[in-house]
Amino acid sequence: MATMPPEELGPQTDDGLELGPTLRRRQLGRKLRSYREQAGRKVAEAAKYAGLRDATVSRIENGRHAIRPGNVRLLCQFYGVGAPTVDTLVRQAEESNDRGWWTAFSDTLEDWFETYVDLESDARELLTYSPTLVDGLLQTPEYALAVMQGGWPKTTKSELRRSVELRQARQERLHQRGSTKQLHVVFDEAVVRRLVGGPGVMRDQLKALIEAAEKPNITIQVIPFSAGAHAGMKGAFSILHFPEGYEDMNSVYLENQRGSVWQERPNDLDDYSNVFRMASEQALSPEESAKLMTSLVKHL
Repeated sequence: MATMPPEELGPQTDDGLELGPTLRRRQLGRKLRSYREQAGRKVAEAAKYAGLRDATVSRIENGRHAIRPGNVRLLCQFYGVGAPTVDTLVRQAEESNDRGWWTAFSDTLEDWFETYVDLESDARELLTYSPTLVDGLLQTPEYALAVMQGGWPKTTKSELRRSVELRQARQERLHQRGSTKQLHVVFDEAVVRRLVGGPGVMRDQLKALIEAAEKPNITIQVIPFSAGAHAGMKGAFSILHFPEGYEDMNSVYLENQRGSVWQERPNDLDDYSNVFRMASEQALSPEESAKLMTSLVKHL
């Protein structure tokens, strides 16, 4: 699989993960909040001075709102921040509004899924339980196409092709040189036995999973039918963990036919983390999972 050359990578965190627009906004927002608090100013006072709503200033400080360079200058002026620092913050504001790589696929991205791809790019670790199909970050193009043709019968060939290309682009981010992003996926045995696309497509998909599992940043486990009832039976989910300093962004992603739901409360995160832990304990080890998939390849 092709990887992005080093010169195409953007700013990175200390652990080698690219600092995408979302984390850049969060980083800048925290700095602005810090300067406001040091100046002894309230959100309402800052909003009035800059001609903004109170909620807008709060969202800027939480990294949940685009940050205009002009607003940065006004806020810094109100907080008494010196010129050299202001110039640095303005430049960071400009960078935080850079278009993410995924916007090249805006013709095929639903708004709700664009949010996920954005955060997936910034996450340091992805924990996914998938009971019905191979996770998108591990799908071969042929498998992905078969899934889409089965689930999106009215989609045009061009739309299908673009959606497959988006999956491949997401995978390149996972495999790019120097990346420390971790992916741990737990499948139900049904995933590796269902003949999506036919024997040939499934054989190649299983081979791709076996090869991916050999990479140091990817862990794949299968819960066998013999395990009986298990913790993950209520449905698929993904847990996103973010780099040090951004742990407050950790969240759970749930997807359905019409959109997605985000669970961000600490209790929700704890509950799903426990479910994932129990599911992985009930699953075959990574080595045993690879042996199962290898045996299935031989019979296809």
